[in-house]
Amino acid sequence: MTRWKILVEYDGGPFFGWQRQEAGVPTVQGALEAAIMAFCQQNSTVHGAGRTDAGVHAAGQVAHFDLSRPCAPNVLCNALNAHLRPAPIAVLDAQAVGPDFHARFSAQEKVYLYRMLVRVAPPALDAGRVWHLRRPLDVQAMRRACAALKGRHDFSAFRGSQCQAKSPIRTLDELRIEEDGQEVLLWARARSFLHNQVRILAGTLAKIGRGTWTAQDAARILQGRDRRTAGPTAPPQGLSLMRVQY
Repeated sequence: MTRWKILVEYDGGPFFGWQRQEAGVPTVQGALEAAIMAFCQQNSTVHGAGRTDAGVHAAGQVAHFDLSRPCAPNVLCNALNAHLRPAPIAVLDAQAVGPDFHARFSAQEKVYLYRMLVRVAPPALDAGRVWHLRRPLDVQAMRRACAALKGRHDFSAFRGSQCQAKSPIRTLDELRIEEDGQEVLLWARARSFLHNQVRILAGTLAKIGRGTWTAQDAARILQGRDRRTAGPTAPPQGLSLMRVQY
């Protein structure tokens, strides 16, 4: 039995998230497991580093599974990609790893990117991959708010109602804003995130960028620990899991 670590990218638009659900509901995990079955007629559970929500994308998702059939890494990649077509999922790399490796629990940090397109015209080429905001954003105010939110805190105010984490304490090692043409990019890096945390952070920062709140309100919301006081959960299509470090 060999444990395989795979690097995966996908367009989350057609899927109801990463996690396998009932029959007939398309998910990324379900598609990968079906591809493994088609390749070697083996039932194998695919464990992902992050359980991305419906509509969320990945450029660098990592997963693992166990396979009894011996094969070369390139053969495995090519076979899985052949059986995944036409689903918008691609296995970019495969490596044999030790039995102690776990895609989720061995991860040291994850990096997410949230993209906001700021212009009047709607997206054409990037439809389904950005949050379209028609009004200008105060990027400097958003950056000041990021400084207040970075670090180790109780993020109860930025936690989705369905979050199953035992503790709301998380450490944001990086939370920064970049500008790229008409896009405002939010980068977030941490060992682990709460459910919907990055999307709620994006929704809150957008309200600060619009002038509805000030940068000082970010600290007030954080300290209040009340989800009702934070911004909306930003749409899933702007979010991508970019990288997982081990």
